Amino acid sequence: MTLPGPGPRGIPGSQREAGKGHARLFFALWPDDATRAALGALGCVVQAECGGRVTPADNIHLTLVFLGDVPTARVADLCRVADGMTAPCFGLDVGAVHYWRHNRIVWTGPAQCPDALHSLVAGLESALASRGFDSDRRAYTPHITLLRNARRAPATRTMPAIRWSVAGFVLAQSLRRERAVVYDVLRHWPPGAGTRSAGRVAQHTQDEYH
Repeated sequence: MTLPGPGPRGIPGSQREAGKGHARLFFALWPDDATRAALGALGCVVQAECGGRVTPADNIHLTLVFLGDVPTARVADLCRVADGMTAPCFGLDVGAVHYWRHNRIVWTGPAQCPDALHSLVAGLESALASRGFDSDRRAYTPHITLLRNARRAPATRTMPAIRWSVAGFVLAQSLRRERAVVYDVLRHWPPGAGTRSAGRVAQHTQDEYH
């Protein structure tokens, strides 16, 4: 089955940097160390067959909402939006490998989008729109990029399932360092988190950018 391509929302580490006074941001699910290692190993297995550039283990994530270039003065507003969400805790089974020919990306993701994930994305998009933030409103396809610039589609599409125990979500920034794109987590919302931790993080966010 052919699924729609990711578009900008699925590639936070795009080929350009944010301008001065802006940060290139996205909300995402961030894996624990064991899940990160398993997904990194899957990327290496697929790379041996498809070629291309494997996603560095430290960059592995699942995008929820890609925001693009956001004025740093509005980062605290983003945190307040997320403070209004209830951070989820659910299981995510990934492993099946897919290929987007138009951008030569090999990716993995769940066979179906769990209700908890769909609700989180929809809630974030709605709250962001109410505060004047732009985001990609196309149908959401949860995916984890394994390879970029793959030379061919993988012949083997079914891999052993990787169980990811999702524990909250993060706001992350895309940066370019030494000719490589890296992702820095600015804040993590653990399961059940909301406005209870807003004060502590608002101060951290202000210190981060001022």
